[in-house]
Amino acid sequence: MTHASEQTPAAAPDAPDAPDAPNASGAQADGAARVRPAITVAPVATPAPPGPVPPVVPAPPSLEDRAVGALVGAAVGDALGGPVEGWSPEEIVKRHGGRVGGIVGPFHDDWRTARPIAPYHKGDGHVTDDTLMTHALVRVYETVRDHLDAYDIADHLVPDLIGTPRWIPELETEALPLQRIFLAEKWIVARLHYGHADPREAGVGNIVNCGAAMYMAPVGIVNAGNPDRAYAEALDISAAHQSSYGREAAGVFAAAVAAAFMPDATPSSVVVQALRLAKDGTRAAIEAVCEAAATLTDPESALMPLRAAIAPFDTVGPDYRNPSLGARRPSRLHAVEELPIALGMVLIGGGDFRATVLGAVNYGRDCDSIATMSGALVGALRGAAAVPAEWSEEVARASRLDLQAPGAALATVAREVFTRDRARARTHEQAFTAISAIPAMTEAGGR
Repeated sequence: MTHASEQTPAAAPDAPDAPDAPNASGAQADGAARVRPAITVAPVATPAPPGPVPPVVPAPPSLEDRAVGALVGAAVGDALGGPVEGWSPEEIVKRHGGRVGGIVGPFHDDWRTARPIAPYHKGDGHVTDDTLMTHALVRVYETVRDHLDAYDIADHLVPDLIGTPRWIPELETEALPLQRIFLAEKWIVARLHYGHADPREAGVGNIVNCGAAMYMAPVGIVNAGNPDRAYAEALDISAAHQSSYGREAAGVFAAAVAAAFMPDATPSSVVVQALRLAKDGTRAAIEAVCEAAATLTDPESALMPLRAAIAPFDTVGPDYRNPSLGARRPSRLHAVEELPIALGMVLIGGGDFRATVLGAVNYGRDCDSIATMSGALVGALRGAAAVPAEWSEEVARASRLDLQAPGAALATVAREVFTRDRARARTHEQAFTAISAIPAMTEAGGR
C-alpha cells in the first residue's frame, strides 16, 4: 500500500507553451524547444484603381518653329489657291467636280494660251508672286539684319527684283522676278528705280489692293510678339508700294502675324489684336467678317456669308474679273477683301490648317492671297507641324524652293533685332533718366 505522502502528484492541466527559461548565462537550456512568439500580420489595403492619366500638354512651338510654320504655311496656301484664283466658288465646283481638297492642276488645260491666265502655269504645286515677294523681303532682312523702312525697299528689294534671275515656278524657267510680279508690284520698280520717287511717298497713285499686304508676314516674324511694332514697321515699308487701305492692310496683317507668335495666342486673340490696331474701313470690314465667322463652324457653309459681310467694304464688286468703276481707289471707307476673309477663315478653322486654308481656297476670287495670309497665321500659331507634309513637300518639289530655309533664317534675324532693340531701349532709359533728373525751370527762369 502506498502512503498518501508517497503518491505521485496529479498532472497539472495543459497550459500554453512558455518560452524556455534561460540558464544562468542567459542562454536557452540545451535541448529546450524554441517556441517563437506569434507574429501578427496587418491586412494589406487594396490599392485604389488608378485614375485617368493626365494628358501630356505639348510645349508651345519655338520661335524658329513658328517662323518656319508661318512661311511654309504661306507658300502652301499660295500654291493651293493659285490655280483657282479669280474664279467664283460655283465655277470652282464646276471645274473640279466639287470643292478643292488639295493640290490641283491648272484651271484650263490649255493654260499656255488661255486668257486671262496665259502664260503662267498656275497649279500643280507652283507658288505665285505672293511667295516670290515674301522670299524677296526675307532676303532684304537677311541683308540689313535690323528693322526696315521704305528706303530699304528702294535700296534692296528693288535691286533684288530686277537684278538677280531666279527660278519662277509658273514660268518654269529662270527669269527676273520682275517678269512675274503683278502690275501693282512692278509699280515699285517704276517709281523707285526709274522715277526716283521719295520711297516714303512712292505708293501714292498705285492701285489700292492687297499687293503689299500679301508679303508682310516677314515683318510680323521679325517683330514676333510685338504687334504694335510690326504694324508701324509694315506701314513704313509699304509706303513705297501702297497707300490708303492697301497700306493699312499691310500693317494689320503684319501685326496679326506678330500676335500669332505670343505663347498663349489663339485665333480669337489674333483677331482682337488686329481690331485693336486697324483703322477706318479696314477695321469695320474685319469686324463685320469676324462677327459673321463667329456664328459658323464649317468653312464650306461660310463662303457666302463671309462674302456678304465683306461686300459693303469691297470696291471690286461681285464680278472679280470685271471690276467696278470705283475699284481699287483710295478711301477711308473701304478695305481689301483678302485680309478680313483670311482672318474670318482662321476663326472658323479654329487653328486647323486644312480647314482654314481649304476654306480660303474655295472662297475663290483672290484666293491665293487669302490662303497665303491664312496659312501664314495658322503656321505662326501652331508651328511647322500644322502644315500637312504631303502638301509642303510637293510644293517645295514642284516649285524648286527650299520652303524651310527662309523661316529659319528670319528667326535668326529676329533674335538679332531683339538684342539690338533691348540695347536701344536701355540707352533710351538711361538718357531719359538723366534728363528727367534735371530740375524743371520755373516761370522766372530759375530752378
